[in-house]
Amino acid sequence: MGGFVKPNKMLDEPIDPYLPQNGNRGYRVSRYELELTYKVFSNRLAGKAVITAVTTENRSKFSFDLAQNLQVSKVSVNGARGAKYSRQNNKLIVTPGTKIPAGGALSVTVQYTGNPEPIKGLWGEVGWEELTEGTLVASQPNGAASWFPCDDHPSSKASYRISITTDSPFYALANGALVRKQTRASATTWVYEQTEPMATYLATIQIGQYEHRQVSSGRVPIFAVHPPRLHNEFDVDFSRQPQMLDVFGKLFGPYPFADYTAVVTDDELEIPIEAQGLSIFGANHCTGRRGSERLVAHELAHQWFGNSLTIGAWCDIWLHEGFACYAEWIWSENSGGPSSEALAANAYQGLMRKPQDLILGNPGPAMMFDDRIYKRGALTLHTLRGVLGDDKFFELLRQWTTKHRHSTVSTEQFTDLASRFTDIPLRPLWDAWLNQKPLPRRT
Repeated sequence: MGGFVKPNKMLDEPIDPYLPQNGNRGYRVSRYELELTYKVFSNRLAGKAVITAVTTENRSKFSFDLAQNLQVSKVSVNGARGAKYSRQNNKLIVTPGTKIPAGGALSVTVQYTGNPEPIKGLWGEVGWEELTEGTLVASQPNGAASWFPCDDHPSSKASYRISITTDSPFYALANGALVRKQTRASATTWVYEQTEPMATYLATIQIGQYEHRQVSSGRVPIFAVHPPRLHNEFDVDFSRQPQMLDVFGKLFGPYPFADYTAVVTDDELEIPIEAQGLSIFGANHCTGRRGSERLVAHELAHQWFGNSLTIGAWCDIWLHEGFACYAEWIWSENSGGPSSEALAANAYQGLMRKPQDLILGNPGPAMMFDDRIYKRGALTLHTLRGVLGDDKFFELLRQWTTKHRHSTVSTEQFTDLASRFTDIPLRPLWDAWLNQKPLPRRT
């Protein structure tokens, strides 16, 4: 995985060279239970995190990702107070009072406070972000540590219970089902349960002066969370989500979660944000003119490709973004818009005008969210569809989402599965589209 070695030997070589400071060894998390109290106007967060895990090796210390600006006041391990802890480079390093053998239970409770702020990196600022009135959390790829201690890597998926107590005028939303809501004095506590395994970067909190309502009661209930002023605009811009669910469910396999929520913030956002079971859009995406429907389809598709099926290494990001971009084209051709072939031809011409210095299957951290990942990834799938034919191609996608539902995936797993759908060797296709910089010729 590369030659980078962290100064503390306990932290080992990086789990992922794209994010060498993120992720931790020695344990496997199965559950996070977060009790958060947040003061909106002072941006003050007080948290208690209970992390349930199993150790995978013998070691005296365990590390967790946690932003340095959050102050830890107390740590206990397996209910005992004798644990020691220290901070180093956005890590919380915990030394249990009693050594835990490999395969042993590890339950770490951390109490902490601070003024949460985004984590700065190659991709701008990610994580906890203040809005004009409220907050949003957009953690991809490494922003989860801005608001709770965690094993912050996409290969680490767990169930969650998130409790958020905030000022009563505000609506608070997190991943999963709302299992309890209680108002006391001027504060309201919202408790959400996310039972399906979820990567840390997909965990989210959304707080604002929001209206919450159900907008579709089909097989997959759809909810809307938005400022009251955008009620009518939302009903125009997001009106075709039920049809999208029908199309994607038929072609990609059953929707992988219990329901779906589209959030619109009162602030503008440069791009929409994916989270498990929900998507977050800016007020600029909700204008009543249906101008962002392509993005609505893209974010919905991430529930299959990114949230249920999550990459185990960031170098495989095309398995998220290429698939979601191709879902835009599939929605277009199934809703009276241009065909996938027409959109592919247009995307290809656009890529031909751009530098051809990117390897789709391993773009490097600086370019892993480059727009060419999205378009070239979609073109790769469109090329594969041309080789397999529609019936086999969509059967491949359905098997892909079924076989790996709620788990971790890699490019190798996808190419291996695809090879079972044809006698034609696919290696030349993968080499040309995934492993070479020059854009292949379209056939």
